[in-house]
Amino acid sequence: MKKSFFAMLGLAVSLVFTGCGGGDNPVDGGPGLGTNPNSKIKVGATPVPHAELLAEIKSDLQAEGITLEIVEFNDYVQPNIALNDRELDANFFQHEPYLDDFMKEHSEMKLKNAGGVHVEPMGIYSSKIKKIEDVPFGGKVSIPNDPTNGGRALLLLDKAGLITLREGADTSATVQDIISNNNNLQIQEIEAAQLPRTLDDVDIAVINTNFAMNANLNPVDDALFTEDKTSPYVNIIVVRNGEENRPEIQELLKALHSEKIKNFIKEKYKGAIVPAF
Repeated sequence: MKKSFFAMLGLAVSLVFTGCGGGDNPVDGGPGLGTNPNSKIKVGATPVPHAELLAEIKSDLQAEGITLEIVEFNDYVQPNIALNDRELDANFFQHEPYLDDFMKEHSEMKLKNAGGVHVEPMGIYSSKIKKIEDVPFGGKVSIPNDPTNGGRALLLLDKAGLITLREGADTSATVQDIISNNNNLQIQEIEAAQLPRTLDDVDIAVINTNFAMNANLNPVDDALFTEDKTSPYVNIIVVRNGEENRPEIQELLKALHSEKIKNFIKEKYKGAIVPAF
């Protein structure tokens, strides 16, 4: 009787520890999804400013028992694929219009905006001219080739008075929406990360701030024309659907929404990047 009792007790204890998994196993198969005091979170980001902002909060998250690993990417596609494939817990590089367009093309992926952090005003740059009014007739213009940022660039060229888009054109605008191009500008669509490298070959390039800053270009000092600070393109933390309320994600957002980060953005980027919280 005693032997049977202790055998049953041992089985019960074994089941309890098996069910708990020791507290270290990822939840739902993803990396670092546990909620134990020594959690790890892996976030994909483009180098500037996203990875820089994340680096600033590593110690803050560590104080909360969360180890932050930053994985750098230099394109706008792989971070979402890696997140969907559970190689990341979150990513930080895009705005919601881009995410919306990406999801339309990849409907099998279930990704979600977990919260906004900052705005990076897009700018028009040149290594050949000093003023936007000096863009020559027949000038060459390079813009991003992804649908959202391409449309955003065309809207900026419209706002700068270089082209006119059809009435009602929005972020989905394409070159086919141009109804007036009095300067006969030759518009070339290039991968966003490569745009700074085109500056020697074109008259102007419309460049996202993260890639501009990665090439040592500052929108405040170097751009001929930029979006104003009311831009709706807030850069966001993106996660898989259903994981936006995970403790690690909430702590990540809390750290990114701190006064420390607000001051860091203002002091380091000096208006090139604007806090959105």
